[in-house]
Amino acid sequence: MLRRFILAVFVSAACAGSALAADIRVVPPGNRNAEQPAIPGASKQRTRETKSTFDAKYEKIRDLLSRDKQLIAKIKKTSGQYGIDPIHMIGALVGEHTYNVDAYDTLQTYYVKAASYAGHSFRFAYDGEAIDDFVARPQFADCNKFSDSYRLWSCRENVWEDDFRGKKVDGRKYPDNRFSAVFFQPFYAGQTFGLGQINPLTALMLTDMVHETSGYPKLDEKDAGSVYKAIMDPDISLSYMAAIIRRSIDDYKEIAGVDISKNPGLTATLFNVGNSTGRARALARRNAGGGNAWPEENYYGWLVNDKLDELKSLL
Repeated sequence: MLRRFILAVFVSAACAGSALAADIRVVPPGNRNAEQPAIPGASKQRTRETKSTFDAKYEKIRDLLSRDKQLIAKIKKTSGQYGIDPIHMIGALVGEHTYNVDAYDTLQTYYVKAASYAGHSFRFAYDGEAIDDFVARPQFADCNKFSDSYRLWSCRENVWEDDFRGKKVDGRKYPDNRFSAVFFQPFYAGQTFGLGQINPLTALMLTDMVHETSGYPKLDEKDAGSVYKAIMDPDISLSYMAAIIRRSIDDYKEIAGVDISKNPGLTATLFNVGNSTGRARALARRNAGGGNAWPEENYYGWLVNDKLDELKSLL
């Protein structure tokens, strides 16, 4: 009877797992939009300022990936550590360097650029108030219940949006801008760095995952230099890229019940726009009650899916 009971438990668990798996819808490959969604004016302006074109920038990052076998090997190794297809990392790199920045000619240039920031003395702050003092305010007290970096910094970002952004608090007027732009970019607003063009706040959110998976030291908001080292150094930066993609895939599966792991255009879109948790929740609400809407790619992800065969050949 004991054996029959144990067998029944295993069968029940297996059936529950199968039912859960059956509830996950796999997003079909390719683009949902027949034509590329509109490219933001800021991206067009940046490209004009460099006297380049989107086609030229795409070809430059494609060619870098094509000839740099060391970089491709690093991408494959890192993606394997995080359980993702390396095409997702290729897509994110292509999108960033086509629409946001221009690629350097060699991987070595990224290492040199990273070294040029070593030893810089700066901190994350706004108007003289350091970030660690800011998040010690009582408005953030409820976030302290979270021990993992992702939920902790996501909570703090939400508090910024609800209680501080564009508002006057304790006699001080705060900018109507993103938390990351106000406190985490001391050189100029909107600046991201390195091969993966990763935002410092995003790195702080994912530092636990990267520490556990890749073994790199955990980042601390009081040590801005270590954060910039992580996002500037190509080797460490690739781990943070993979963590961002892993997080977005998990969020959409766990929250919205859709598997985006077969659609690199969607993971590239989320790498570009961020907040995969909030966007997965929005899709779940949209589909509540039996809806079957799919997540859609933006202009950035659309290019990745459109060029997918060519990008896969790089691997």
